[in-house]
Amino acid sequence: MFSNSVKRRILSGVAIAGCLVAGLPLVSLAQGLPGLTIFGGVKGEDNLSYRLDFGGSAGAWGERYRLRIPAKKMKLAVAQFAISYPDYYKGEFDPKSIELRVKDKSVKIQEVKWNKENFVLEIFPEEPVPAGSPVEIWLENVRNPRFGGMFYFNCQVISPGDAPLLRYLGTWVIQIT
Repeated sequence: MFSNSVKRRILSGVAIAGCLVAGLPLVSLAQGLPGLTIFGGVKGEDNLSYRLDFGGSAGAWGERYRLRIPAKKMKLAVAQFAISYPDYYKGEFDPKSIELRVKDKSVKIQEVKWNKENFVLEIFPEEPVPAGSPVEIWLENVRNPRFGGMFYFNCQVISPGDAPLLRYLGTWVIQIT
């Protein structure tokens, strides 16, 4: 009835359409998760994962950023976390709504300082976070910048007993759409 070339074209068209339809749910599931950076990204071993719980839309208020640090990066105990962000990030943080989670359990925070002039959040847990522990820093009640973009949030730490010099752990490449 149909020639082989017509059958191949029809089959190819159906396959492409099926892939497009099957890929749509994956796009909506991936919102709020780190994407793929092809050029200008952070070295693979320095890239930290994150999740934006409420979609990561530009100008949104009440966003939650879950910034993750894997256990393998936590080679020493940590007495202070410092999260620096670029000067062109025009979002707002709520220092009273920051939670530190270690091994999926909330840890008491002694103090949070938001240094707006130097573009850094400093988080001081009551007790040092043990080495080898997976950590999540929840920044809640965040107001995203009005204009989207890609923002490099750097994580630095100070260990107990260390000279008070920040040690680089990695970078979260956060994309706001």
